[in-house]
Amino acid sequence: MSEAAIRRDVLANGVRFVTERMPHVRSVSVGVWLSRGSRHEPAEHAGIAHFVEHMLFKGTARRTAEGIAQEVDSIGGQLDAFTSKEYAGYYMKVLDEHLPVAVDLLADLVSHPTFEPSDIEKEQKVVLEEIKMVEDTPDDLVHELFAEGFWPNHPLGRPILGLPASVSGLSQPALRRYFVDTYVAPHLSVVAVGNLDHDQLREMLERALVDVPSQGVSEPVHPPVVTQSSLVRRKELEQSHVCLGMAALPQNHPDRYVSYALNTLLGGSMSSRLFQNVREKRGLAYVVFSGLSAYQDTGALSIYAGCANDAVAELIDVVVSELRQLRDTTVGDVELRRAKDHLKGSLMLNLESTSSRMSHLARQEIYRDRTDTLDEMLAAIERVTADDIDRVARRLFSTDSLSVTVLGNVNGLHVSRDTLTI
Repeated sequence: MSEAAIRRDVLANGVRFVTERMPHVRSVSVGVWLSRGSRHEPAEHAGIAHFVEHMLFKGTARRTAEGIAQEVDSIGGQLDAFTSKEYAGYYMKVLDEHLPVAVDLLADLVSHPTFEPSDIEKEQKVVLEEIKMVEDTPDDLVHELFAEGFWPNHPLGRPILGLPASVSGLSQPALRRYFVDTYVAPHLSVVAVGNLDHDQLREMLERALVDVPSQGVSEPVHPPVVTQSSLVRRKELEQSHVCLGMAALPQNHPDRYVSYALNTLLGGSMSSRLFQNVREKRGLAYVVFSGLSAYQDTGALSIYAGCANDAVAELIDVVVSELRQLRDTTVGDVELRRAKDHLKGSLMLNLESTSSRMSHLARQEIYRDRTDTLDEMLAAIERVTADDIDRVARRLFSTDSLSVTVLGNVNGLHVSRDTLTI
C-alpha cells in the first residue's frame, strides 16, 4: 500500500472520496460507507440502522429488488452490505470495465430508496427471524449478553439487530426520517480500490451522488460506563459458552498497536497462551480465542471459549490465571517476536485483495480521517517492546473491570468476584 497510489478527495457536496490504484488487477471494489451505526439510533427505534440497510435493497425509484439482483448477476458482480455499531457499508466487487454500473447502482441505493409499506412489513418478518437465529446461535448470543451487561443502558450494549418489539414498531415515517437525517454527505465516504482512474471515478460520483444532501442531523454520542457484571444464563445446550472481558483502548489510542500485540499473545493465534494452555495442554475447549472491539471512545477485550458444562469453573480459573501471568511477568523476546511477526504477516495477507484493502481504507477514513500506509503500520508493530506490553497489560488487566457471561446448561453455577480477581 504505497502512499502515492492512495488519493483522498472531497466531492462538491461534501462526500469524502478515497481511491487506491492497483493496475495489476482486473477488478475494482467500491463501497459507500456510512459513519453511523446502531449506537447512533434512538433507543425507541433500536435496530433501525440495520433495518434501513435491508430496506435499501428492496427497491429505488429506478430499480426493483429483483432488478437490482439481476443487474448485479448480469455483470458477474458481488454486492453486499452490513451494519455495525458505529458504521455501515454498501459495496460491490466488479470487473474494472463494469465500474460505471457499480457506481450507478450503489449511488441509487443510498440516494433513492422507496420504503414501500408492503416491503417494510415483509422485511420486519425477515429481521425477526434473524433475531431468532441469534438466539439459536449461542456463540453469538453470549457476546450480545456480555455487551448488555458490560455497557448497560447504553447503545453499545444493545444488539445491532434491535429487539422484537422495536423492530415490529418501525414505520415508514420513522424510516424515512432516519434516512433523511443520516444518509447525508458529512456521514458518507466512497472508497474504491483496484484498476481504476481517480479522476474518471470522481466524475462518475459527482453525477451519481448529486442528490445526496450536504447537511443532516448529528446527535452527540456519549461514552459508556463499564459495569462489572457476572451473568449466568441457563439454556439447554450440549456445551457452555463463556465470555470474559474488560475495558480496552479506543480506535485512535496511541497504544493501539501495543494492544494488538497483547491480544495476539493472549489469545489471537494458535501459539497464544490461551490456545496452548486451555486447549492444547488441558483439553478444556475446542474453540478459545481473544479479540478486541475498538470504538470511537472506548473498547473491550473479550475472551471466548466453549467448554463442557462441568468445566466452566476450571476454564474461568485458567483464563484469570493467564491474565494475571501476562500482567505480572514480562514477556520474553522470542514470544514477543513471534506475536509481532504473526501480526505483520496477517496484516499483509489480509490486504492482498481489493475488497479487504477497500474495507481497511474505509475504516481509516471513518476513524482517523487519514490513511496509515502499510509501511507505517508495520513500523508501529515493530516498535512494540516488552515494556510496552507490561504497561498496557497493567492498565487493562484490572479486577475492577473484568466481567463474565456464561450461557449453557449449568445448574447452580455462581461466579464470585473473588473468582474474577486478577
